[in-house]
Amino acid sequence: MDFDQRVIEEFRANNGHVGGTFEGASLILLTTVDAGTGKPHTTPAAHLRDGDRHLVFGSPEGRSQPPDWYHDILADPHLTVELGTEEGAVKPFAARAVVLEGEERDRCRELRCSRDPGFRAQAEQAVPVVALRLLDLAGNPERNRMIGRQLVLHHRDLRAELHRARAVIDRVLAGEPAPAPEPDLAAGMRRHCLTFCYALRAHHLQEEGTFTAFEKQFPHLAPAIRRLRQEHAVVERALAEFEALVGGAADGLPGDPADAEKLRAELDRLVTGLEEHFAYEERHLLPALGTPLPS
Repeated sequence: MDFDQRVIEEFRANNGHVGGTFEGASLILLTTVDAGTGKPHTTPAAHLRDGDRHLVFGSPEGRSQPPDWYHDILADPHLTVELGTEEGAVKPFAARAVVLEGEERDRCRELRCSRDPGFRAQAEQAVPVVALRLLDLAGNPERNRMIGRQLVLHHRDLRAELHRARAVIDRVLAGEPAPAPEPDLAAGMRRHCLTFCYALRAHHLQEEGTFTAFEKQFPHLAPAIRRLRQEHAVVERALAEFEALVGGAADGLPGDPADAEKLRAELDRLVTGLEEHFAYEERHLLPALGTPLPS
């Protein structure tokens, strides 16, 4: 993990270029949502361009199973990728993953082998091949409307998750027992809080990639996108502080009402302005997508 983090930081600082083991390699950063926990995580991976697609390979890298990101995209094919750009800085892009099969998969494996002969030994192990298509908001109004509807649903789901987290904290503050079949109210509070944190972080990461497509297709929205990115950065800092507090609460925190009150106050502080952020986002982005504002 430390090695991956160093590669990620170097990649972002040098417009997608890194040295050492990956000197000269064409890399991409994949941010997927963990299929088990819902927590987003970022992984560097080698990739190839194939027309308008980016190909990545589920190389086991010394393990008997494909990497974690491959299992993540099987559960949810939507992810965020980061690439170096002609503008001289790494940018995030929303993408959809498709696992290739049959002749197309074999052709892409051979394409990788032709450019990287050392890959042939891995290719013979039936390494999965995944094609990534970056989001393009041009030319498909119905798809854009679907994206707008999905944005509204994500906001609704986040509000519901927040409500569940607050409700469990309130039970702790009221000294109520855990509801069946949840035997441990403390563990339930921690789980709900972390679920909200992970869901909000994943939502914002996916939006960062979508914003890149908005900037390309709707240049007049640049000021709104800039404000939304700034708000994401503010929320992310607050989210990291709250997650650290929850993460340190695995044992004794809920047993002390004062600590539970602190957790509730931090949660309220985290979401102060979140409704305004959602409303601003919907007010500016949904009309461009041809999606009605929620009532």
